[in-house]
Amino acid sequence: MHKGSCQCGAVTYELDGPLRPSVACHCFQCRKTSGHYWSATQVPNDQFRITKDDGLKWFRSSDAARRGFCTGCGSSLFWQHDGEDATSIGTGTLDGATGIETAKHIYVADKGDYYELADDLPQREQ
Repeated sequence: MHKGSCQCGAVTYELDGPLRPSVACHCFQCRKTSGHYWSATQVPNDQFRITKDDGLKWFRSSDAARRGFCTGCGSSLFWQHDGEDATSIGTGTLDGATGIETAKHIYVADKGDYYELADDLPQREQ
């Protein structure tokens, strides 16, 4: 089991089962919500439990997805695509060692001009 939270502790969660490798998303929305690119793992919804939701708010960020964040500290925590039975979890919100690595970069066509991707990981334009 993995546990995680927002920075202030108003939102906590638990994940059962293996974590998907982290994916770094450079799209406009992820950069706006995180201040940089956003890296996330993912689990099926039956392996995802919110254990404390005092500050949790869901924001409909597009016609097809919503994002969960903490209203207290502003931490960007979750992303859910409509119709999928999975939740993406900000990898940096996990407590302790994750045992996973970043697998790829996506939406690199939208990445900011202030940084370069200096690793050899696969890159997808969209």
